[in-house]
Amino acid sequence: MSFGQAITSGFKNYALFSGRATRSAFWWFYLFTVIVAIAISVVEGLFGSPDVAAGVGLISVIWTLAIILPILGLMVRRLHDANHTGWWILIAFIPLIGAIVLIVFWATAGTQGDNKYGSPALA
Repeated sequence: MSFGQAITSGFKNYALFSGRATRSAFWWFYLFTVIVAIAISVVEGLFGSPDVAAGVGLISVIWTLAIILPILGLMVRRLHDANHTGWWILIAFIPLIGAIVLIVFWATAGTQGDNKYGSPALA
């Protein structure tokens, strides 16, 4: 999946928590969200955006609210592709260990063929 296709797919499946997502779809969309967040931070820093709370600008807050459901849905679908339940997302609340476990799950190749979460995303 290309960068543009991943962005389109991420927003098209806005709040979809069922099914599967490929590694490329996940990582390209994640990269897109990070690049946009950095660009917003730079623009807010240069133009002195009014702070909402502790150095976080209004545009950053709007961007975060706009992508929270798509990125959560994509994270869960990526876990499904690796044949893990979406509830594993809650391990993120364990400092450091949770993030490491999730990164390993997201980087793991998806199961070949159908699994209990459906057929492969590219099928």
